Amino acid sequence: MLETRIKQTLRDVADFPKPGIIFKDITPVLKDAALCAEITKALAEQLKDVKIDVVAGIESRGFLFGLALAQVLNVPFVPIRKAGKLPYKTIQQSYDLEYGSATLEVHEDAFTTGQNVLIHDDLLATGGTVVAASKLVSQLQANVIAYSFLISLDFLNGKDRLNLFSPNTFSLVSY
Repeated sequence: MLETRIKQTLRDVADFPKPGIIFKDITPVLKDAALCAEITKALAEQLKDVKIDVVAGIESRGFLFGLALAQVLNVPFVPIRKAGKLPYKTIQQSYDLEYGSATLEVHEDAFTTGQNVLIHDDLLATGGTVVAASKLVSQLQANVIAYSFLISLDFLNGKDRLNLFSPNTFSLVSY
């Protein structure tokens, strides 16, 4: 089963980025090309009944499978980045994390009105980063149609926060 293979390949890193956090490291997964191909295929399969116009990936690990997923779905990819990383005019959204605060931004012309946007990231924890990305999509009058994640930490209830934007949340691995 794919979930078992992914769980066996992930690496837990204790006390990163701060004491008390157990970081789910996906870099061992990235070293397995066949597993990455299976993951991309499985993510696309979960989304087969969702009309997606654009995939938006959240910096930085959301870029890894987000771009591959956009290619499989044959739709554009839009990067949502940390503040100061995009070269053109942007809009910004600040948010709190489990271990600090940050700001995301996207180009002001990233989406057109009414587009259905899939937001992809590697991991859903409390949902703060993804909510900020959702607000950026909404500010540009596009629709958050669904979310996809490699990993969901269900015990942190991040999915509850995402339901305000879309009830469609998909992941391959749950803890």
